[in-house]
Amino acid sequence: MTPPTASTRPTKPSRIQIAAWIAASAGLAVLAPAAPALASPAGVAPAATPDDARPDDQSATERFHSLVKSYDEFRLTVYPEYALRRGVKDRAGELTDVSLAGINRRNAEIAILLGSLREIDSAKLSPKDTLDHALLVRDLALSVDGFRFNAWMMPVGGRNGPHQEIAQMGELSTFAALDDYEAYLKRLLGVPGMLLATEEVMRAGMAQGVMPPKVTMVQVPAQIGAARRGLRDSLRKPFSSLPPTVTADERAALLAEFERVFEPIDTALVLFEVFVRDEYLPKCRDTIGASEMQDGKAWYAHQLRVHTTTDRTAADIHATGLAEVKRIRAEMMQVIARTDWSAADPARASMEEDARFAAFIQYLRTDPRFYCKSAEELLARYREVCKRIDPKLPALFKTLPRLTYGVREIPRFMAPAQTTAYYMPGSPQRGEPGYFYANTYALDQRPTYEFIPLSLHEAVPGHHFQIALAQELEGVSEFRKDLDSTAFTEGWALYAERLGIEMGFFGDPYDDFGRLLYEMWRATRLVVDTGIHEFGWSREQAIDFMRRNTALSEINIANEVDRYIGWPGQATGYKIGELEIRALRAKAEAALGKGFDIRGFHDAVLLDGPLPLDVLARNIDAWIEAEKKKRG
Repeated sequence: MTPPTASTRPTKPSRIQIAAWIAASAGLAVLAPAAPALASPAGVAPAATPDDARPDDQSATERFHSLVKSYDEFRLTVYPEYALRRGVKDRAGELTDVSLAGINRRNAEIAILLGSLREIDSAKLSPKDTLDHALLVRDLALSVDGFRFNAWMMPVGGRNGPHQEIAQMGELSTFAALDDYEAYLKRLLGVPGMLLATEEVMRAGMAQGVMPPKVTMVQVPAQIGAARRGLRDSLRKPFSSLPPTVTADERAALLAEFERVFEPIDTALVLFEVFVRDEYLPKCRDTIGASEMQDGKAWYAHQLRVHTTTDRTAADIHATGLAEVKRIRAEMMQVIARTDWSAADPARASMEEDARFAAFIQYLRTDPRFYCKSAEELLARYREVCKRIDPKLPALFKTLPRLTYGVREIPRFMAPAQTTAYYMPGSPQRGEPGYFYANTYALDQRPTYEFIPLSLHEAVPGHHFQIALAQELEGVSEFRKDLDSTAFTEGWALYAERLGIEMGFFGDPYDDFGRLLYEMWRATRLVVDTGIHEFGWSREQAIDFMRRNTALSEINIANEVDRYIGWPGQATGYKIGELEIRALRAKAEAALGKGFDIRGFHDAVLLDGPLPLDVLARNIDAWIEAEKKKRG
């Protein structure tokens, strides 16, 4: 069918038509098959080889290693995209099964593995295996416990969903040979089924009353439409530059196959847009807090445990946020006094504090000196900042990642609902660099004084640095390299912003204010996230609190608040993690005095991969004691 124009409201094609397209391609395995069983009632399942079976005399260590191996095979099987990033191409033509059956099957398999892990006497394991056992049990237990809240029935929002994944499928793979292109076409062939499966899950949520806040969904139909309008070109892009090993006849065959598979993708997105706009969105809830959902307070408490890796209550986190806002505000006022804005009019120094702060923020939001004139200029400025950071790193780090990184523009169809930037990990196995994605939408809302802290956070020594180092670890179980620990990964990235002081990047008071702005932003998150989800704050209350205490642009504040609404608890991990890392550094500095080695400390933090905060604290205590012994 011919794609509708931008001004055409999509009509609802027949589902029989799209089902026929899917059936026609049934000869291709486009959805990941059921995972190999992780464990039998007696323990470890045979899985792929007899070696995985558990004899009666199998030691705790052998059994644990077998379970870890089975878990890795499980992840490679049921998450083909993850496997591809690791350089495993066995299922390169498949997509993750996101249907109700697929989701429930994965959760059941994880629950079986968790039960088998808990049967192991960890006291019989080595110290290394004991830690691995505790970390894997913790991670899987949180997953199984969280499954009962059914948040997985809300798979789509302004910042996530299959429409966003589909539009970027051509960017997230390496194409080096003919079989890479053939696998890519098979993945595309699975897209219509993936969309129908996602709709199936959303309908199950509708039936059970598990619905996202309407405010997080209002932009999704327009996003889907925007994604469709540029989809043919974006998905066709990998074919614009084929390796010389691909012949002209093979290229023609690939392009013909692409055109064949594209039409059902476009039609499936039309159907998905109509469903979201006409059926799903009207039934989304008008409330915004997690506590408004069924068993919502328990779910929010669980989310706080997941993202902070602590047992801290919402009230405690809220109070910490208010204290941090007060502290950072005092530092901000000191920096304002050093600016040329203050020097230009001495009368400003006598203004009441809140009025002076508000006047300065208004100046930052409106003066053209702080804004780029084009997307190209903005991206060039970010790249320039990153190049200034790179040579500063060896003075602070013994171990540097081998994997490189780049700066890219956030795809424009999704930019209006996205925050300022994000990081997309690369793949050492596939030879793919990491990417720092910057938002070029609404340039008058993207001030230059945030470029340095944002680059430190998203690229180096923040997300790219930490994630690439974890990917490159040797002798570590694969699950340890990408362990789910928001407080560690985001706490480190926020800590990395502060390292800009030691790199000498904040001599300009406006850049220094940008650093404090970003720290304040994360402090307000503790207040706003808990305010919304625990204490009944309205969206307007949250926006007003951030407006009064940060210099974030209006569009960023609105997008951020909507992000917190749609992702309860996640935003609290940043500041909680950063405060803990800073506290551990202060403890090490006090204990070691002049013998404190900042490069050694950073290795101690990073070279075990992402960790829960309590485990990180034990590691640093052990490092301190080891450093003391080295010095006699």
